[in-house]
Amino acid sequence: MTDMRLKRRRLLQAALLASAGARIEPARGADAALDAVVIGSGFGGAVAALRLGQAGFSTLVLERGRRWPIAPSQDTFCTYSKPDGRAAWLSPTTLLFEPVAIDIYTGILDVKVGNGIAAFRGAGVGGGSLVYNAVLYQPRRELFYQAFPGSIDYDELDRVYYPRVRSQLKPAPVPADILGTPYYEGTRVFLQQAARAGLSHRLLDIAVDWDIVRQEIQGRRAASTIVGDVFYGINSGAKNSLDRNYLAQAEATGNVEILPLHVVTAIAEAGRGGFQIQCNQIDEAGQVQVRRTFRCRYLFLAAGSIGTTELLLRAKATGTLPRLNQAVGRFWGTNGDTLGTRQGSTPTNPTQGGPATAVIEHLDNPLAPTVLVHTPFYNSPQGALVHTGLQPVKPEGSLSYDAATDTVALNWPTATATARRNAQAVQLTYDILDAANETATTAPADTGITAHPLGGAAMDKVCDTDGRVRGYEGLYVVDGALIPGSTACTNPALTIAALAERCLERFLDRRL
Repeated sequence: MTDMRLKRRRLLQAALLASAGARIEPARGADAALDAVVIGSGFGGAVAALRLGQAGFSTLVLERGRRWPIAPSQDTFCTYSKPDGRAAWLSPTTLLFEPVAIDIYTGILDVKVGNGIAAFRGAGVGGGSLVYNAVLYQPRRELFYQAFPGSIDYDELDRVYYPRVRSQLKPAPVPADILGTPYYEGTRVFLQQAARAGLSHRLLDIAVDWDIVRQEIQGRRAASTIVGDVFYGINSGAKNSLDRNYLAQAEATGNVEILPLHVVTAIAEAGRGGFQIQCNQIDEAGQVQVRRTFRCRYLFLAAGSIGTTELLLRAKATGTLPRLNQAVGRFWGTNGDTLGTRQGSTPTNPTQGGPATAVIEHLDNPLAPTVLVHTPFYNSPQGALVHTGLQPVKPEGSLSYDAATDTVALNWPTATATARRNAQAVQLTYDILDAANETATTAPADTGITAHPLGGAAMDKVCDTDGRVRGYEGLYVVDGALIPGSTACTNPALTIAALAERCLERFLDRRL
């Protein structure tokens, strides 16, 4: 280890001891502040942690959720059929399907209920990668600039940063031998129905280990992926979540420490151009154990669209970051998410294998480009297919801070011209499928939920396209809050991570 890295390691250890109340004597002339703090460990935070650690920066990652290591007993997560406190973040009931009473626990799935929208998000070391459908879906060039400013070079993302993320998460489409099993009958039917309707369709790149899925099929691993248990985590270990690649490699550098169960409550400017972070260390029932304070030179916000925006709104309102501009909390969107169900006579196997393995791309829809992602649900009736729709959407939503209650409200307008057009567009795609397949859309597209909240600290508004927050040298946003509402008809995980790779490379180019 180089002298500089050794010094940074010692500073990290000193800062951790200081925050815990231990009396320390730092080396003469040393500054006990960390080089960097990363708030959140999802796609943006995991990228930041690894690249900072590799560059020798003493880095602390603060994550509100717990660790979810895959246990040899393969029972790390609860299941849809037997939910318990692990299913939800500090909630007395489950958040999916019919509500079930559970113990209050620092579970894996959280929801922000707003006006006109409910936004789902993950909680734990690995963030949204613990609960997402493992889809790594790259936007098409012709749609990309419907969502992003021209100053983002799509060809550079395509050539450098998308491949960089794929090299870590190793996505691949479902292999033919697995697709041919009864567990993936729903995927086969989905593709067949698209073909009959003349709609473009294909398999998606999925960040799962298909060899482990084969072991599930053989009965050598817990049946998880093959029965569609996705949103609460996959017990077999098939999902390549961020705790198993980016974050594990970050910790292996010796420069990165991840502190789970640390809920950040406030961020502020500190002396000499740095930042101060206040947080509560909680137990697994959500009870505060210790109140802690950290200082750093560089602060990277990666608590997700909602978490990052809440911290910025509170800092602006309370005056701890007074130079934040008026765009904070604005330019928020749902990624055009909808959820719909179609029913037919063709068997689909009620226990459908996952994750979301295939997509219909109706990009020449005359009303608005529309894609439908096959989304398996464990309790879908025989013959039913559930679709997550994705469309371009204007970032017309917002978050706002109420100082009297110290709460942040989420607002999503449901009656705008864009909302009406998108609803008509996705219904047109359903109508084409129904007409060609003797199916019926039994549950029209629901626009009141999203699994892909985006914006609130948008590029070219609150930040520049490198994630630098305007008015604050050393403060960065590297997660979905940076994206103005949409990733152009795709699931956003791959693009969030690719943009974070881009931001970190530019940051390090300036600092090293």
